[in-house]
Amino acid sequence: MKENIKILVLGSNGQLGCELQFLSEVQEENVEFIFATRSDIDLTEIQALHSFVENVQPNIILNAAAYTAVDLAEKEQELANAINTLAPIEIAKICKEKGIKFVHISTDFVFDGLKSSPYLEQDPKNPLGVYGLSKSLGEDGIIQENPEALIIRTSWVFSGHGKNFFTTIVRLANEREELKIVDDQIGSPTWARDLAWFSFYAALSEASGLYHFTNEGVASWYDLAKAIVDAMGIECDVLPIPTKNYPTPAKRPSYSVLSKEKTRSSFGSSNNHWRDSVQALADELIMAEEDID
Repeated sequence: MKENIKILVLGSNGQLGCELQFLSEVQEENVEFIFATRSDIDLTEIQALHSFVENVQPNIILNAAAYTAVDLAEKEQELANAINTLAPIEIAKICKEKGIKFVHISTDFVFDGLKSSPYLEQDPKNPLGVYGLSKSLGEDGIIQENPEALIIRTSWVFSGHGKNFFTTIVRLANEREELKIVDDQIGSPTWARDLAWFSFYAALSEASGLYHFTNEGVASWYDLAKAIVDAMGIECDVLPIPTKNYPTPAKRPSYSVLSKEKTRSSFGSSNNHWRDSVQALADELIMAEEDID
């Protein structure tokens, strides 16, 4: 590895960005991190983007920024497109021009969920909504503009930071005696910390192209919610319901498990099972609460 590697992280206030900040404090490689938030740089302003990169002079740009409000995206198509499609394509161009490695995070929502076995990187895409389409077009543009870029697709990301499935379930379970959660959408939950470590080492590698990374195992949203409630020791009944009983503006893929065979063979890395990562995060949060008390 080169000496004095500098990684610019975009979207550093999000789930992955927060975990990369944690990682930056404990990693033992000779790597300097620069964390940029929306207030530091507006990714929809192309000139500002160019100027920021010129000032920072990174070796690697890791784009953890995304518009992820899946339902709201149906109304805010232009904004989702600006952040998830146009900005990543522009970053890919900048990286190509300046010889910077570009690492971009994408999603299982580029698939329609009609397959019954884990999705391979090369499987045809067919997103069901605006969010998935904006991410899919972003992937296509990145590959076209910068074939050396590294795109990491992930799914069902959770963490103890901000508003996500884990924190929402914990809040609701503490407020209610019963939760009804969809049990006929199947995917692979992913702890943002595990994703952060993989993204970090993948960024330092020579890898390019598309790779899938999630925690091991599969689950329904019901399975995940039940595991969260149990791990946090909250007394709340979690009941399964079909998707038809919980309509949303954006349609979700019913099956979006991502195959990690290519990732395993390329990186030789094993990964935590999602249940173990849920328990690890719960233990961490419970310990933090006890320290405060």
